[in-house]
Amino acid sequence: MIWRCRDLTFDLSDRVLVMGILNVTPDSFSDGGRYLEPRPAIARGLELLDEGADLLDLGAESTRPSSVPVPAGEQWRRLEPVLRGLREARPDAVLSLDARVADVAERGLALGAHVVNDVSALADAAMAGVVARAGAGLVLMHMRGTPETMQQDTTYGDVTAEVAMFLRTRAAAARAAGVAEECLAFDPGIGFGKSAGGSTELLARLPELRALGRPVLVGASRKSFLARLTGDEGPPADRVPASLAAAAIAVYDGAAILRVHDVAATVRVVKLALAARRARRTGHSSANVE
Repeated sequence: MIWRCRDLTFDLSDRVLVMGILNVTPDSFSDGGRYLEPRPAIARGLELLDEGADLLDLGAESTRPSSVPVPAGEQWRRLEPVLRGLREARPDAVLSLDARVADVAERGLALGAHVVNDVSALADAAMAGVVARAGAGLVLMHMRGTPETMQQDTTYGDVTAEVAMFLRTRAAAARAAGVAEECLAFDPGIGFGKSAGGSTELLARLPELRALGRPVLVGASRKSFLARLTGDEGPPADRVPASLAAAAIAVYDGAAILRVHDVAATVRVVKLALAARRARRTGHSSANVE
């Protein structure tokens, strides 16, 4: 399966990309405020790349439950120096914009970003055109409502079927606006307008979403549904073991991209889970490991 992001083409038929999270925000649920200023943000981005991140996902607006929108101008004020700094320090870095406002995406793509990760799945009607003109990769995520309202109703008849239908519809809108099929990827929105049970079901039924024919991104890292399942009552950093377990399940079930906080540990998990996935497919191990 091919994923095209501007001048880059990833063959994800037997590969998993690790997307490192870089929140340039004061209020993100896991690390809000730690990387708000450009210097620590750039340093963190370089650290994630050195740990093995295939790409970085930069966001200047928290989308945690109950969060409120951040004006486009403020988002760009936070993002611009970090994008420029990473571009200068690592011209080869693959950069993604965690953005749902077309103006922010357009400015970031003009500075060389490769991907737009849109948690609103084109709620801004101008977004698809911006992505199409740049030839950028586009991640469409399922979310019911907005971050401010999404946890008010987490009841579904069949969560996986409803998510799949939503993603098909939004993909059709993207294609109608000129976004190439090979540029699309899907995110089921684990933790976004979902109960802990719904999020777990989506993990378990990833093959049904993979059958839509586009790479599936899974972002379960450090999310609160993990704590509800494991009983961890501490800060988000205590959820790392559960996050790694979710990453292993996602890869084994066919995820092509993992959006994570803990890159170095996830890279090791991916190697094992991919080996198990290959062995399941071929019936034997392809590695000579004693």
